[in-house]
This record gives sequence, C-alpha cells and structure tokens, in this order.
Amino acid sequence: MNGGDGKGGEASGVGPPPSPLEWKFSQVFGERAAGEEVQEVDIISAIEFDKTGDHLATGDRGGRVVLFERTDTKDHDVSRKDKERMDYMFSRHPEFRYKTEFQSHEPEFDYLKSLEIEEKINKIRWCQTANSALFLLSTNDKTIKFWKVQEKKVKKITEMNMEPSKGAGNGSVASSSLLISSKQHLLNGGYPDKSSSTLNNDLSVSSGGISSLRLPVVVTTHETSLVARCRRVYAHAHDYHINSISNNSDGETFISADDLRINLWNLEISNQSFNIVDVKPQNMEDLTEVITSAEFHPSHCNTLAYSSSKGSIRLIDLRQSALCDSHAKLFEEQEVPGSKSFFTEIIASISDIKFAKDGRYILSRDYMTLKLWDINMDSGPVATFQVHEYLRPKLCDLYENDSIFDKFECCLSGDGLRVATGSYSNLFRVFGCAPGSTEAATLEASKNPMRRQVQNPTRPSRQTSSVPRVVRRGSESPGVDSNGNSYDFTTKLLHLAWHPSENSIACAAANSLYMYYA
Repeated sequence: MNGGDGKGGEASGVGPPPSPLEWKFSQVFGERAAGEEVQEVDIISAIEFDKTGDHLATGDRGGRVVLFERTDTKDHDVSRKDKERMDYMFSRHPEFRYKTEFQSHEPEFDYLKSLEIEEKINKIRWCQTANSALFLLSTNDKTIKFWKVQEKKVKKITEMNMEPSKGAGNGSVASSSLLISSKQHLLNGGYPDKSSSTLNNDLSVSSGGISSLRLPVVVTTHETSLVARCRRVYAHAHDYHINSISNNSDGETFISADDLRINLWNLEISNQSFNIVDVKPQNMEDLTEVITSAEFHPSHCNTLAYSSSKGSIRLIDLRQSALCDSHAKLFEEQEVPGSKSFFTEIIASISDIKFAKDGRYILSRDYMTLKLWDINMDSGPVATFQVHEYLRPKLCDLYENDSIFDKFECCLSGDGLRVATGSYSNLFRVFGCAPGSTEAATLEASKNPMRRQVQNPTRPSRQTSSVPRVVRRGSESPGVDSNGNSYDFTTKLLHLAWHPSENSIACAAANSLYMYYA
C-alpha cells in the first residue's frame, strides 16, 4: 500500500501483490481447560503493542492491566535496523513472557447521578519510554490513569556496626530504650515525654552511650522487582462513557472521546482539559449521531480523525480553530438507492478506526465490513472487505439478542499490506489490501488457526458503483466452516492487535490471549 500518486489508493510501484501468508500458532496465555467456566472479570477487553513491539499490554473487565515482554531478542544486542538482527527475527516466531500486572481501576459509584462505574478497561495506549521505565494510559468509562512501570532494586542490610552479643552491659538496654523513647517523642508531637526515665528534657542519653547503638554499615542490592505507580489521574471531564484515548505524536498531549465530546489533555496536567469537539445539540431530541472512535494522526500532531454512528469519518485540523465545529474532510460511503432497511443505520455505525503507519490511509470497521480510506480521496473507500456477509439474513435475530451492537476492533500490518478484524466463533479474518491481492484468510483463535480456513476462496470481484477502484473481498464465507460446523454467535473475537513491524497478531478469546505469526 504505497502512498504516492493519490489515485484512489493504487500503488505507485509496479509489481505482483505479495503472496498470501501462512499463519501459525505461536503462544497462548490463560488457555481454558475443556468445560472450564470463564469468570466475567477475567475477560480481556483491550490489547495494545507498544511502538517497538517488544511489549504487549492487555486490560480486562476486572480493571487489571497485564504486561508481557518479548524474550526471543534479548540476547542479541544489535541495532533494530541491523540486517542480521532482522534476519534472525524473521527466522523464528516471536516469544513473549508474562512481565507483571497491576490493578488499574476499581469499581466506583457516582453518588450525584446514582450511577455505578465499572472497572472494565476500555482502552490502553502506550506512551514514550524514559530511563528504561514504561509509561501507559488506561481508561474505564469515566477515568483515565497514567501509569509508570519501573524496575526497583530491593536493598538488604548485610552488616551492622556491631553484633548484638557485643553490646556492653546496659548499652543494649539503653539503645532499645532510646529507640522506644524516640518513637514516643514523635508521638508526643516533638515534645519529650516527662514520664520517660530514659530521656530527660534535653534528650541526653542516660546510660550506655551512643556507641552501643547498632547501625547498618553495609547495604547490598539483592534483586529487582517491577513496581507500577499511578502518576496522574484524569477524571471528571466526561459525562458519557469514554470510548477512545489516543496519544499525540508530540509526546505531550492525548485525546479522550466519549459519545458527544472529544477532550485534549496535557500529560502533565490532570485537572484541566480542553474540549475540541462537541456534537451535543442544544436539544437532545435533535441528536442524530454520536462519536464512536477517535485517533490522532501518527505523525501530524495537528490532525486527528473521529468516526460516528452514521458511518462517517471526519478529519479535523487543530490549527483551524480552538473548537473544531467544522471538519477538514468528511469520508462517507454513498448510499445505494433502494437499499435502505431497518438495520441499515445500525450496521453502518463504525466501531473502530485506525491510521496506517504512514498516515496516508484510515481503516474503519462497521458491523459487516472493513473499509480502507485514502485521506486524499473523500469520494468513498478505496477497498471494502466483507467480514461475515453470511450474517445478513440473520440480522433480525442478532438485533433481538443485541449481538448487532457488538463493537469489533480492526488493525493494520506495519507495512500496510494487510488488515485484520474479528468475528464470531472466535474467528478473525486477514485480508491483503495491496493492489491485485486476493488474500482473504479465515483463522480461529485456537492452537490450530487454519482449522476453519475457507477452502479455495473465489477471486474478488470489482464493485459496480459510482466509486472507482473499490475492491470487495471476503463475501465467499459460508454460514458454516469447511468442516460443516455452524458458527457460534455467543463467542466473539472483539479485540486484536498487529505487531508494528512483523507479521504477528495477538487476539483475545474471552480470557485467553492467543498469538500467531506468519
């Protein structure tokens, strides 16, 4: 997916599309035994790689954040750009290990609104590292927290200035009494206790002398432990549930978005934020759409995008005005005449947007499809990928059991050649988005990801609409897998993340974290 000529997302370079990837199982954390019941608080609700890909964070519905660290590159101290290291990294699959975990959020109660606030982690975003410490933002429905995770050295006393048995006569007794009386002295507000027989009014030692005090003289470092400390709490700025947080490329600011507003924060200032987008009408009866997701541009600190429940994406420029009432660009697909139904607006709602690494493209996920948008072309998406088209006849059932409101996330590969998103039955789909690519893989979150791979997918057909150069791919998926098993709509793969520089995907199936590589 080369930027370049600005002609509807076509790559400027000439060449065949990359071959489809063969995905393999890498690791699983928290795998359930057969028939094991999953606790609600253990279900993973957020996944995020850091910019290097060496750390992975997950958040769950119990308010916990768990960190994982890459281990297969630890013994190779060479530059990341060094070819030998890159060859080594691609010759084997990435391996992660459990690093630490901490309780990020607790359940709260808003007494003014008589409202319970869940501890569930909605989003996690990594911040810039400093002095080997890790920094990240995590949020629940109302409160954002800024965490610092750092190794602390545990020090132990190994030698004293004298042994206990060598204390001279009354000296040991005197030193003990001195310590006790010193504590009493502090408890009395700094004034000496006149009833004390050990200290008089001028705090002189009555017997034994100061030489009988045992003091540490040698302190050694025995081990290190990871400590997570909350540096900032950003609260009381949202009336509605926070659905997104996103770091700015300037390393100093971030945004938080709820249904009607987007706020801009400085990482160092927790008691003040600036409202930059407000879609709340004067009369709430006039409300027609809400904000569903928001993200900063990866390299332009003045640009951000946010999506709506009407299926549109707005690009805004913070240089235009303090309150961004008007957008710089609007991306929305033209409605085909005669295609509107009761479910049209519901399934058009965008649940997640992601910028490509180069900032040229935006990937969006609505209920039925993935769409790839070129920010230089606002007439329509450059590609549309059908995720689970077989569900279209079942929309009425999915509406009745509320599944139609599930919010699936999406992600792009670091090179921009592929996109991925989740579906039901713990399935996720990977599509090639390079010009001419026919890649459309269906994978299962299990130790055998290719078990439900669709056999012999058909070649994608060009869309016949007013929008040129649009590819629709993936609609070949049937209602059953290649083994004849029906799909399970009670299990859903909502959260997944793509490694920033390798073909590696982490995805959440209930309380289990599965990792795959290609």
